[in-house]
Amino acid sequence: MKRILIGLIAAVVLAAGGWFGFNLYVQHRATAEVEAAFERLRAGGSKASHGKVAFDLPSRTLTIEDIAVDPGNQPQAHVKIGAIKSTGVRQVDETRFAADSIDISGFEAAFDEVGPGKLKVFYKVPQMTLRDYAGPLHVQSAPASGSLIDMYRFVLDQFASVTATSVTVPAVNINFDAGSSGGSGEVVYSGLALQNLGRGKVDAMKTERATFTINVPQPGKADKLTGEISTIIVNDFDSTPILAALDPQTSGDDGYRRVYRQISTGPCVLKSVQGMRMDIDGFAMEDIDVQPSKFHLAEMFAMLPQDKPAPPTPAQARELLEKIAGFYEGIRIGKLEIGKTSVSTPQGTGKINAVRYRQGEFAVEGVDAPSPQGQFKMERFALKSFSVPNLMRWAAGLATPGQAASPNQMLGLFRVLEGAEIKGVVSPFKNTRQLVTIDTISLSWGQLVGSIPSKANLVVKMVTPTDPTSPAQRALTMAGVDKLAIDLDLGAAWTESSGAFALTPATIDLGNLAKAQARFALANVPRGLFTTDPAQAMGQAAQIETGAIELSLRDSGVVDLVVAQFSRMQNVSRDAARSAIVEMIRAQGEKVTASNLDARAAVDAIAGFVATSGQTLTIKLTPLGKLPVLQLMDALNHEPIVALAQFRIEASTGL
Repeated sequence: MKRILIGLIAAVVLAAGGWFGFNLYVQHRATAEVEAAFERLRAGGSKASHGKVAFDLPSRTLTIEDIAVDPGNQPQAHVKIGAIKSTGVRQVDETRFAADSIDISGFEAAFDEVGPGKLKVFYKVPQMTLRDYAGPLHVQSAPASGSLIDMYRFVLDQFASVTATSVTVPAVNINFDAGSSGGSGEVVYSGLALQNLGRGKVDAMKTERATFTINVPQPGKADKLTGEISTIIVNDFDSTPILAALDPQTSGDDGYRRVYRQISTGPCVLKSVQGMRMDIDGFAMEDIDVQPSKFHLAEMFAMLPQDKPAPPTPAQARELLEKIAGFYEGIRIGKLEIGKTSVSTPQGTGKINAVRYRQGEFAVEGVDAPSPQGQFKMERFALKSFSVPNLMRWAAGLATPGQAASPNQMLGLFRVLEGAEIKGVVSPFKNTRQLVTIDTISLSWGQLVGSIPSKANLVVKMVTPTDPTSPAQRALTMAGVDKLAIDLDLGAAWTESSGAFALTPATIDLGNLAKAQARFALANVPRGLFTTDPAQAMGQAAQIETGAIELSLRDSGVVDLVVAQFSRMQNVSRDAARSAIVEMIRAQGEKVTASNLDARAAVDAIAGFVATSGQTLTIKLTPLGKLPVLQLMDALNHEPIVALAQFRIEASTGL
């Protein structure tokens, strides 16, 4: 029995010795592998060191402490890691390994001079945990060039080579300093979590909170901005389109590729020491795509500001705007929405219900803001076919200091947009207590010939107080008219195939005075008329022929207004004033009817229109033959009676 016990003890001792010996072997091998990896970094010119390396066989846990790396080609970069602890480490194949979890503590990275602006950035991540990680066994060497583009491409390549079911980071601190011209500050992210990383994609990212402080240098008194953003969520992120844009071999891709399916935030707050405060309910974007062939990040990095940049020349300014426009052309956003926003300043608080962008329409809704005269309110303002790149290119064409923009350059705005709309405006009228109210102002255009629209529509529905200080409105104010209700509908279109131009209809309704409507047509209108060259336009105008003209005027008080004004001027009764006006119309009409008997009907109709209030006067003029517009205009300027003789005149009145 004693011999058996001694044998068992010996076996245990031998087994323990073998176990510890194997552990020591594994420990030595792990240390050797780590040292080999660091040696590869040093061979590439980097400074790289580490502290204690430990490997626990039962849990297959590898721990590396006190890591420090200064990349050889980036003398201003410094990376430190307190410890990396990998649990459940195993080799998947000859090139990849996996771990059940990786815990990184005390991560710090400093970049002292980034880009032309010499930006200094410091990252600090106290703790990071990766679950179900798999990645390359040997990390590729950093690029030798040390350029920002090469570094971004290197990082994205590494990101695309790893997978993990989750990444959690309790906090990330970022400090930056752009010098005296760019300001400095700090950004802190809290509660960062990523789900399902793989092939350069992330299913979901969430940050519970982000806070920031920015010191803004400016002439006079410097400003300081502080802010907080709650709950930042990113769904379906794909880095491969950005990597394609950075790769010269694939950056010719003309298709749009999605980078983000959705980005949204909770409430946001921004404060300034100058007394400004902005509150936003939330922000959301959907379907953010990039076009690798135009998303030129390299050019954008090259345009980062220098410490003290010299003012650009006009040519440089235009080139800069063109490059920025091309960059934005490489980005496509399906939908953007900014929630309720309030901006508080010492002068008052302004509010906006929403800012929206979708399918080329940019809209601002629910504006309520103070102004020096009183509160301004607007239900909606919208721009149709809104494009940031096109707007910037148009602005670039105007960027010539000391030289006024040409008419063709100004008309280029019609190419940038297709229309604008304002609804529900209530605004103070000058320094009075009265209000201007706008139900709708809508202007749209299309069928451009060069830069000039050949089709347009204008709708205006508004009420405005009359201005007693305006000589043009003195008659209205003296008659007791304190408001004008305006209802305007103007449509015009040119048809190239027939050469016809029609104004159908042009209607203006001055609710408390009159409603007027005009229709007219022109024939043989050439395409060459749509030009900013006056000489060319006049040459083309010689071909235009006059078509039918139809005018109607419904009296809603304008006749009584004219009669009352004449009554005061002549110091007679209103009935006497009305009779005098009718007689004046008939007397002047005799001169016209002497050479044009058709005009008799028009004279009688106008006289009858004044004699009885509340009627509708209709006059239709039909050319008796081909009548060039320039000939008609010349006759109207010199011999109006002869001009009217060129038309068959039909006129009538009715209640």
